[in-house]
Amino acid sequence: MDMMVPYNSVPLVYQNILVVGANTPPGALGGVGNPRAFDARTGAKLWEFSSVPQPGSVGHDTWEGDSWKGRLGVNASPFYFTLDERRGLLYLPLASPIPGAYGGDRKGANLFGNSVIAVDVRTATYKWHFQTIHHDIWDHDPPAPPGLFDVVRNGRRIPALGVTTKSGYLYILNRETGQPIFGVEERPVPKSDVPGELAFPTQPFPVKPPPLARVRYRPEDLVTAADTTPEHARACAELVERNGGVSNAGPFTPWRFRAEGAPPASTLLFPGGLGGANWGGTASDPSTGYVFVATQDVGALGWIEKARDGSPVPYDKSSGGGRGTFDVRIADANWPCQKPPWGRLTAVNASTGNIAWQIRLGITEQLPEGKQNTGRPALAGPIVTAGGVLFIASSDDSRFRAFEAKTGRQLWVTRLERRGNADPITYQGRNGKQYVAVVATDTLAVYALP
Repeated sequence: MDMMVPYNSVPLVYQNILVVGANTPPGALGGVGNPRAFDARTGAKLWEFSSVPQPGSVGHDTWEGDSWKGRLGVNASPFYFTLDERRGLLYLPLASPIPGAYGGDRKGANLFGNSVIAVDVRTATYKWHFQTIHHDIWDHDPPAPPGLFDVVRNGRRIPALGVTTKSGYLYILNRETGQPIFGVEERPVPKSDVPGELAFPTQPFPVKPPPLARVRYRPEDLVTAADTTPEHARACAELVERNGGVSNAGPFTPWRFRAEGAPPASTLLFPGGLGGANWGGTASDPSTGYVFVATQDVGALGWIEKARDGSPVPYDKSSGGGRGTFDVRIADANWPCQKPPWGRLTAVNASTGNIAWQIRLGITEQLPEGKQNTGRPALAGPIVTAGGVLFIASSDDSRFRAFEAKTGRQLWVTRLERRGNADPITYQGRNGKQYVAVVATDTLAVYALP
């Protein structure tokens, strides 16, 4: 079976249906990022859903002129998909359009970019969509499929889902209709000064829950020696100076324009390119009604400048050849340059939209003991057992931790040989014992529960 367009992850398997996504990075050959389904018995293609709406379909009018034609990106590129088997609904998270940082050639909201779409798993018939970012210029797509759970509101049980984005927000939606359970407000956001760019004038902000990651930066947020060490504070001040100062106007700050020969001036974006939340997605606990999300707070530095000759667009993002992150290298580790926290684990009460608890996840062990609880960057997510224990091995301090799901109290911690970069799994062995396992970079670590 030749899929033509590659997909670098596992398929969703439902009866005889194999659902795959697509990975089409800049310069890739093969085609657009449509999700597709194949018959596991014959290899025949069953359906293909157009992630960029075609003429006459829902969302086509969100692309100005012919900007939809041959558009790469809007990939169905999560590491897995989710399915409501009872309702036959498949949930497809779709990524940002390509090129990403400059959108002057694709004015409009650009559906179904940065959206979650519900389709019939057998036919791909469109049911509903929800767009988390209009006209994305930050690559802040939903990197993981939504988690499914139920919400109790006014004595009524509502089938719901939670979709996380790199932009730092958790959207809780009715999974039958796509309607936000706690409301979403379209709020004005800053304009772009890039020639030809027309940043979307509003973005969708969930009324609840509040942001789960840092979404703004002020000068007083720069780390000080009292927060960490004099060496760290000095290195961060020098980073800001080398970038000509940094500007941030709050959520959805656009990349500022730097003309040829102009003095350095940089945008500082929170969250950065890896989020917020990343591929770990959500976990949920039916007994408490809590939804759990791991996030990181590492900013991104950059600006928009004239593109090189031969580029498909006239302007592109640059960070001057550096890493483009708001952190510095200290003692063989990357330390972010704003005051901690730098990584968090949050429990949200899905029936109220309020934060039930939030803790710093991870330690910076090179710091003095009283300052180590900074939180650390994290990409993967947690799992929760029926016994009310949450496991996570995501932070870059290479720890595997267990928490009481109801309170966030740490129950157990061990050090892994390498960083845990996947969501854990739990299972029962032939001997009747329960185990929890996690991939730590290139090693599988397995532990028996008492």
